Amino acid sequence: MVRVCLLALALLVLPFPLFGQSPSDFDRVFVRALEMQKAGDFIGAIDAYKTALAIDSTRVDALSNLGAAYVHLGQFEDAIAQYDAALKLDPANATVRLNLALAYYKSGRPNEAIKPLKIVVATNPDAKNAYLILADCYLQTGLDRDAVTLLQPREAMFQDDLAFAYVLGTALVRTGEERQGQQYIDRIFKTGDSAEGHLLMGIAHLNRYDYPEAKTELERALQLNASLPTANSAYGRALLGLGDQAGAAGAFRKELTVNINDFESNLMLGSMRKSASDFNAALTYLNRAMAIHPQDLTARTLVASLKLQTGAVEDAVQILQQVIAEAPENVEAHVQLATAYYRLKRKEDGDREREIVNRLNRELQAKQAGSSPENAPGGDVPSSTPAPAPAVRPQR
Repeated sequence: MVRVCLLALALLVLPFPLFGQSPSDFDRVFVRALEMQKAGDFIGAIDAYKTALAIDSTRVDALSNLGAAYVHLGQFEDAIAQYDAALKLDPANATVRLNLALAYYKSGRPNEAIKPLKIVVATNPDAKNAYLILADCYLQTGLDRDAVTLLQPREAMFQDDLAFAYVLGTALVRTGEERQGQQYIDRIFKTGDSAEGHLLMGIAHLNRYDYPEAKTELERALQLNASLPTANSAYGRALLGLGDQAGAAGAFRKELTVNINDFESNLMLGSMRKSASDFNAALTYLNRAMAIHPQDLTARTLVASLKLQTGAVEDAVQILQQVIAEAPENVEAHVQLATAYYRLKRKEDGDREREIVNRLNRELQAKQAGSSPENAPGGDVPSSTPAPAPAVRPQR
């Protein structure tokens, strides 16, 4: 329930400034819009704010409050447009920038929420909600160490806040610091048999590849709260580790009904549908995974492989070249790039990639055997059929 609580954080509505002067036409319309907004009449408030802005389009308070009204109706793109317009007029307005970040966050776009949140915490060190949401955005985008670095020094600011305990505990467990994470798990369990606590325990077991214990903990978490974000995704990983692919796929699909932007579920379902030759569905999942976590090597490599399978070879080459530029020792990417070059009749480029694959394999075998690369065995990769890539695991 913790992320649900974070999602429920209210946007800030800017009050009407009182200057002790006779109200203008703008003032009267603005006050009426504000009253409707506070009463929950968001449609009426939107119409009134639009009328006010037709009188004076430079009023940051009206633009920001219009954005907040749009958020309440789930019209996030309209809200973001209003906040952007307000920030062009007043770039230093921390309230508007926080509202912009919340609009991105509530619409499931944590990557885009991170930048405005970092600006908010840099200019307002006491912004508790901004720290917590920024840390959760880091978790959602795989930046677990950044979440720890952000929250750990600020424990005194949050004291007994369970949302803080959950986010920091999750980050610590994911980074392998389970002993420290256990302190926050215990804090959550003190409030009773907690879905969040069982989720954290399940993640800790997953990190140790103890899939049976992870399955038990995650089943209990889902019994207590079937809509707890990331619980179904973690359960799917446990089932996958136990060889239950059908059950894992079902768990990943359930996660997407809770949070369509869950990275792990989109990645794993994309990989599964690709293996089943359901290329359209696979591409939908994998494109979403890349949008959530643009730098993830596994997602990009899977998309490149899918492009190869569907004949979009040039597209595959572009993706793979970018992956290799960032990860020169990624054997799988070199294998796929060699395949792509051979299909494009670029034999010289394909041969070059083949030699890189052979060298990387020899170096890997040398490390495993404790000998030098020169003495390690390793056969050449046939130019027409590059060696199969190793099994894909998520790379963060």
